[in-house]
Amino acid sequence: MRGLLGRPKLASGEGLLIEACNMVHTVGMTYDIDLVFLDANGVICKMAHDVRPMRFRAAFSAKVTLELPAGELTSLGFKLGQQLHWRVF
Repeated sequence: MRGLLGRPKLASGEGLLIEACNMVHTVGMTYDIDLVFLDANGVICKMAHDVRPMRFRAAFSAKVTLELPAGELTSLGFKLGQQLHWRVF
């Protein structure tokens, strides 16, 4: 339920996948993050670049949210409608 709140900044190439999540707040955070909201099929329905502390972002059709270091979305080149696949290591 906490996401990255109170945790150190992620390194490039890292992310935090939060299931059953369609809204994120950055209240109390000390750094910016990028957000990718995914529907039940893993399709990107919304993205938010460089979300600063004390902000809220939501995508009510999302089922999963991927939190990334700020700037990571630009380097990854994700697009709306793109389907993401991941695996657990």
